[in-house]
Amino acid sequence: MTMLLLRRVVQTAVRTNQRRTFSSSRTHLNHRKGLVLGVFEKEGEEGSLHLTEAAAGFDQTVSGKLSDLLKISGPALTKGKSRIFYGIHKDFPCVAVVGLGKNNAEVCGAENWDTSKENIRQAVSAGCRLLQDLEVNHLEVDGCGDAQSAAEGAALGLYYYDQLKSKKKTKVTTQLHGSADSVGWEKGVVYAEGQNLARLLMEAPANHITPTAFANTIEEKLAAHAAGRVTIHKRSQTWIEEQQMGAFLSVSRGSEEPPVFLELHYNGSPDSTQAPLLLVGKGITFDSGGISLKPSSSMDEMRADMGGAATVCASIVTAAALKLPVNIIGLAPLCENMPSGKATKPGDVVTAKNGKTIQVDNTDAEGRLVLADALCYGHSFNPRAIVNVATLTGAMDVALGSAATGVFTNSDWLWEQLHKASVVTGDRVWRMPLFQHYTRQVTDSQLADLNNVGKYSRSGGACTAAAFLREFVTAPHWAHLDIAGVMSNKDEVPYLRKGMSGRPTRTLVEFAAGLVHHG
Repeated sequence: MTMLLLRRVVQTAVRTNQRRTFSSSRTHLNHRKGLVLGVFEKEGEEGSLHLTEAAAGFDQTVSGKLSDLLKISGPALTKGKSRIFYGIHKDFPCVAVVGLGKNNAEVCGAENWDTSKENIRQAVSAGCRLLQDLEVNHLEVDGCGDAQSAAEGAALGLYYYDQLKSKKKTKVTTQLHGSADSVGWEKGVVYAEGQNLARLLMEAPANHITPTAFANTIEEKLAAHAAGRVTIHKRSQTWIEEQQMGAFLSVSRGSEEPPVFLELHYNGSPDSTQAPLLLVGKGITFDSGGISLKPSSSMDEMRADMGGAATVCASIVTAAALKLPVNIIGLAPLCENMPSGKATKPGDVVTAKNGKTIQVDNTDAEGRLVLADALCYGHSFNPRAIVNVATLTGAMDVALGSAATGVFTNSDWLWEQLHKASVVTGDRVWRMPLFQHYTRQVTDSQLADLNNVGKYSRSGGACTAAAFLREFVTAPHWAHLDIAGVMSNKDEVPYLRKGMSGRPTRTLVEFAAGLVHHG
């Protein structure tokens, strides 16, 4: 009889992976809190669970009720699964319990990431979203043994671009529960907010994020960290012309929107003579393809063709927020690529800042043109390393899909640093070839020193684009990150909603932080 009554209580109190609305009024609900707790699978004991420290502490306050409910409410929670319990604690009307997988998960060589960190991000984001769907607007979150990863999962999972919608999702605030690692939690929040800034810039429509609006947004975000450490230059078309950036100007000339060359200096190192890390981001705020017009299908997604600039600038904002003791310079050539009577025509020849001539056979291969001039200019700062980031080629998406960012580099050291950072963040990178085989395909041009497309058209398109960029690099430590494949998210990364991804912002930040320990 007792068991029968208990089962009835459980049936009304527990819902697995389902949404439920309270009968309470919205006003009353908005004054209530939710709680997200984690559980591990016990090694070698199928169907058994091991509560995290925070979950065990909570279970103690409710006299073991949480453990009892977990045992009788269904199969043991496996990785990624979640369950909601109602009314078991007066301060938390809703408690989401999430499965973290095995407690001994670690760095996986096959997957190239830290499995434990990824499990925490995925689980926490799932729990937070379940409670957000119930319109709970304040959550306490279990650190799950890694407060930074938990914070990243919460903040990334809750983000949703609804700025232009009348009906908006519930805005949720979060705080750490049952852990003393507030430093790790705050660091995770800042990392995630950096990626969310990139997502915001990439998702916003192109008539809202013009080159000028982009530069103003970054200036505004950096204002809070400008106490003598940040310098911002919004270079005009006149300056660009003075710099003889003919390749950049050949792309911008088709649009009515004026180009902007955004230059950011973050001086975080106490040593003012420390050579800076140079980050360069492709900033095409809308890419129609120009005269080589793209098909209309999915052209709207080309509002995010400034993903390189978005992730580079967002990573510098994040570095400033974290007060990283490293010097960073960010360059973002910003413009639209549009067809008009003034637009560059296929077959035109333009001259880059370094004097090399380029035959533009395809005006839709414009990203490499704006990056070429930015890379030439960037060398004047004598950087310790150069990393350029761009949604450069559809061929990169074909090659790797959304699993990883493609990295082309002339430096084994630089590759190792980027790879190490990506293992920590779970936003992976994969090294691609930079053979002379590809260089020959872009230097064999009928009219100029270089052609902006490979002689064999689409074959090895990501590789020939990288080879083209290499023609504008003399630095010994340079890497080109092609992020076309990771530009957007459908459901591949569980803790990111559908839409523009903001990847690989956290990897860039982690990479910059790692340089602090490398002189």
